[in-house]
Amino acid sequence: MFTDIYSPLQQLKHPLLREFWMKRDDLIDPYISGNKWRKLKYLLSKAFKENKHHLITFGGAYSNHLLATAAAASRAGLKSSAFVRGEEVENEMLMLCRIFGMHLVFTDRTSYKDKTQLFQQHFGDDPNAFFIDEGGASAEAVQGCAEIIAELPEDVDHLFCAAGTGTTAAGLLKGILERGLKTTLHVVPALKGGSFIEEEIFNYLGNTDQLVLHTAYHFGGYAKTQPALIDFIKNFVSSQGILIDPVYTAKMLYAIEDLSTKDYFKPQEKIVALHTGGLLGILGMKEKFKP
Repeated sequence: MFTDIYSPLQQLKHPLLREFWMKRDDLIDPYISGNKWRKLKYLLSKAFKENKHHLITFGGAYSNHLLATAAAASRAGLKSSAFVRGEEVENEMLMLCRIFGMHLVFTDRTSYKDKTQLFQQHFGDDPNAFFIDEGGASAEAVQGCAEIIAELPEDVDHLFCAAGTGTTAAGLLKGILERGLKTTLHVVPALKGGSFIEEEIFNYLGNTDQLVLHTAYHFGGYAKTQPALIDFIKNFVSSQGILIDPVYTAKMLYAIEDLSTKDYFKPQEKIVALHTGGLLGILGMKEKFKP
C-alpha cells in the first residue's frame, strides 16, 4: 500500500548555533505530511488487519490530521468520515477533505468531548468502522514516530519538537530510549497550560530525565499568535527558504531562537528541530500575514 518514506536533514543558518539542523518531515508528502504520516501508517495497517474499510476520526475545522486521514484513506481505497469540532463552516482545509472523499459531521463542542459516544452513536452499526482518535493519538502512532530517531545521527545533543497531544514527543522519546542515546528531547507545547503533555508522555513510557518541557512559548494558546511570532515567521521563511506553520513548528523554532540568545546551548552541541509539516494550516491565519 505504502512504501517506507524518509525525510532529509538540512542544516540551517544561524549566527549563534554552529550545528543547527532541521529534520524535514514536511517534505514527506503535501497532504499526509510530517508527523501525520508517522502517526497514521500503523493505524492504517491495523485497520487492514482487522478488515475495516471506513476510517472515523476527529478534529477542528483547520485540522491537518483530518486532511491527512482523508488523503491516506483515499490512496488506500478506504472510506473516511470525521467529526468536526464546532459550528458548520467552510474553508480550504475542509474543501480538500471533501475532495478526497471524506464525510464531515459537524459537532457541538460539548458532544465532541465524548468521542467514543459519538463514534457509537453514528457508526456503531457499521462493522467496517475503525476509530482513530484526534490527531491519531495511539500506541501505533507512538511507534511510528519512534522510527524518526533511527533516521538521525547518533550524536544529536538536543532534539526539539512542538506538541499538541504529546503523541509525537512520546514516540521520539521512545526511540531515544530504545537506542540508548544521550539525546535530550525538548518539547514545546503549542497550547496554553501545556504541562499536562509531560504526563501524557509518561503514560506511554514512564518517567525519564531526558525530557525537558518549555511551556512559555504558546503565544496565547492553541492556534493563537502574537505579532512577535508573525514577525519571526516572516524573517525565518525569508532567510531560510523553508515554510513553517504558525500553530506548531514556528513556536518550537521561536523557543530555540530565544534559548540561543540566553546561552542555553554549548557552542559544539548539535541541535535538531523536527519540522512536523501541516503547512496548509497557515491558510486559517492568512489575514495575519497581510502587509
